[in-house]
Amino acid sequence: MIRREELIQIGQFNKPHGIEGEITASVNYDFDDLNAFSCLIVEIDGIFVPFFVTNVRTKSSQSILLQIDGINDEREASMLVNKEIYVLDSEFAALDVYDEDEIPVDMLIGYEIIHEGKAIGQICGIEDSTANVLFVVNNDQGQELLIPAVDDFIDSIDTEGKQIHMSLPLELINMQN
Repeated sequence: MIRREELIQIGQFNKPHGIEGEITASVNYDFDDLNAFSCLIVEIDGIFVPFFVTNVRTKSSQSILLQIDGINDEREASMLVNKEIYVLDSEFAALDVYDEDEIPVDMLIGYEIIHEGKAIGQICGIEDSTANVLFVVNNDQGQELLIPAVDDFIDSIDTEGKQIHMSLPLELINMQN
């Protein structure tokens, strides 16, 4: 079973293209070939479902055309319209398509927050509906903490150990206790 914390969002399906089952997609990264991924993953009815790409071609600078195995007509392709496209974060990380300073915030789900050598909790989600992006963190007391995901607070990110070392203001730590 594919779990949300194993995924990174890379784009979104747009609309069907033609009658043969092709679909347009917008991707957030400049990938030369989506075939580098074992599959593209889409959430359907709360379940993450893998889809296998059989053909990729460029449509414009912002979109690509995809042919998906098992999707053979416009009606089948329309079930993917406006669905977010995910890939396994392990495969995405192996591509090394981002600078160390520009890790996509979604990839940090599952990382542990460390403040002054002490574990604060694990990132279980990202809250981006406000002006400031926040890490949603579960601590060991079962509380949910909201920690600003700002460069000023992040000292380092250990991608191998899945840890983010932060220097957080004392007021922020005390406010959430």
